[in-house]
Amino acid sequence: MIKISYSYWEQQSFFGTYDVIIVGSGIVGLNAALALKSSSPTLKIAILERGILPSGASTKNAGFACFGSVSELMSDIKTYGENTVYELVERRFKGLETLRKTLGDEAISFEQNGGYELFLNTDKKKKNVALEAIPYLNNLLKPVFSGADIFTDASDKIAGFGFSKVDSLIFNQFEGQIDTGKMMSALIQKVQSLGVKIFNQCEVFSFEEVNIIKLNTNIGEFKTHKILFATNAFAPQLLPNLDIKPGRGQVLITAPIVDLKFTGTFHYDEGYYYFRNIDDRILLGGGRNLNFKAEETYELDTTEEIQNKLKELLSEIIYPNKAIVIDYNWSGIMGFGETLEPIVEKITEGIFVAARCNGMGIALGSLTGKDAANLVLKDI
Repeated sequence: MIKISYSYWEQQSFFGTYDVIIVGSGIVGLNAALALKSSSPTLKIAILERGILPSGASTKNAGFACFGSVSELMSDIKTYGENTVYELVERRFKGLETLRKTLGDEAISFEQNGGYELFLNTDKKKKNVALEAIPYLNNLLKPVFSGADIFTDASDKIAGFGFSKVDSLIFNQFEGQIDTGKMMSALIQKVQSLGVKIFNQCEVFSFEEVNIIKLNTNIGEFKTHKILFATNAFAPQLLPNLDIKPGRGQVLITAPIVDLKFTGTFHYDEGYYYFRNIDDRILLGGGRNLNFKAEETYELDTTEEIQNKLKELLSEIIYPNKAIVIDYNWSGIMGFGETLEPIVEKITEGIFVAARCNGMGIALGSLTGKDAANLVLKDI
């Protein structure tokens, strides 16, 4: 590693000792910094980020302001139980409200066009199970949504959307969509306006505790009294005992389409596939369930297997019998674990972690960051 020498001014203004260092400038890390500074404005805080932009999924996600489709929620209830899923839906919805309140709908281009779960002609059994579950879920979740019904049968909209081979649609009136880039830009600006320093392309290699915490990075040594790891899927690289595994999400987006027939967010196959409109384009992602093991990776690549499946869904189901041009494709790395709740914990004296949003970073990131900040503040 090349040794870098810094001037007196750089040492005094940018290095020195921080009250809190946050590793990771994603949704959770930025919200933690925001909450810390809002509660205690005199704290000296820095955020260290290995990438030019956040390295996980915060600037790479699909921009869904969602909390779960009928099939996804019923699958989770079967695995984790009714109480756990109720509490998580409540937290996801409150998290979305917190995000909107923190930044404002205009700043994040929030639109509540609703969300849909679609079932193909070959999914009749899954469709029937989901339709039968609507009254149960509406009744279960009514307290979260002030007594309103959440899900309704919207199969009459299929023809208007121009889909092919789709048998049924279930509508969720509370689902929305955001512009992920605008959200992260607004968060970064808000945090920096409070005096938090963000060091991009600063990778933490190791840390040690000797009276004070020292972090060894590619740009030099940092010192801090408290450290919060907010790197989601990447957290086990420095804290190996955490129950977090990476899960890559692959995405593509089309060129602009004249007279695109649908707006809103759409889920298919228990949420493993998802698509939406954005700037007259179709954004489509998912397919991790085609090969879970291969997608349990930190590599920000796309694969032919999944990209071909996404293109197949696009050409045969979503936008059939029309010429399609793909403008971009990319991937983001999410963090998953054996349980659905995020990890917000004190690891040892002065060391904290906030990670594992299980693919729901937009919904859970704001509250997870706030919870982590409150945990840190108890120790200051």
